[in-house]
Amino acid sequence: MKTILITGASSGIGKAATKKFAAEGWNVIATMRSPEKEQELKALENVLITRLDVKDHQSIIKAIALGMEKFGKIDTLLNNAGFGLLGSFESSTSEQIQNQFATNVFGVMDLIKAVLPHFRENQSGTIINITSMGGRVTFPTCSLYHSTKFALEGFSESLSYELISQNIKVKIVEPGSTISSFLESASFATNSAITAYQEFDKIALANWHKNDTMQSTSEDIAEVIYTAATDDNNQLRYMAGRDTELYLGIRQSKTDQEYVDYMRNAYIPEILEAQKTNS
Repeated sequence: MKTILITGASSGIGKAATKKFAAEGWNVIATMRSPEKEQELKALENVLITRLDVKDHQSIIKAIALGMEKFGKIDTLLNNAGFGLLGSFESSTSEQIQNQFATNVFGVMDLIKAVLPHFRENQSGTIINITSMGGRVTFPTCSLYHSTKFALEGFSESLSYELISQNIKVKIVEPGSTISSFLESASFATNSAITAYQEFDKIALANWHKNDTMQSTSEDIAEVIYTAATDDNNQLRYMAGRDTELYLGIRQSKTDQEYVDYMRNAYIPEILEAQKTNS
């Protein structure tokens, strides 16, 4: 029986992935920052619920040790924990920027570094990093979130080359918009002293909601993650969601500037029109 360690298992994609792997007969180390609040996953067999905060190195070491003690080995690491910081870059604080990268990038790196000795010893293992379609395409008001996901894409791709030497696989799953608590749990860069971007943020968010018509469920994404974990090939990237396929297709079919112009017209046409009027 194989074992997977999942971060961010308390909700959304992480919880759906926990249920999927448990239903398929895997052992699951379901980690989260506040395991004492979790009730639903406690009823599942072969699921160990334990605390892990990706910004707390000791909690990472302890969660891996508890999982090893319970199940004997870890076959797959699913780096799912993360959050979005939305709003204009200038309005963000240094603390918000540090927290965005500490969670979405450095926490992933810390987890991988902690589990790699175990994978190397076994000369096997799979690392699955959840990025986003936002790791290859961008939207207004998400500059800091995108910067972390672009970083994770590049890190994962390069890491995949070096870990071939240890018979360890790296896989990237790129979800699109998901019916989950992402927006509700997102942080917003709101410096009350800077008001210049308020109209821009309002317009961009309204157009996001207008264009956000192809949401996937967390269960849809969990199915793609399970495929990545079990298809036994060296595929690196897995698109998850019709909108991911749409936007990556648009980016690949157009020149770079054509793509940028398309996105500007789709998400901030009012700003472009105002510029024309004022010029």
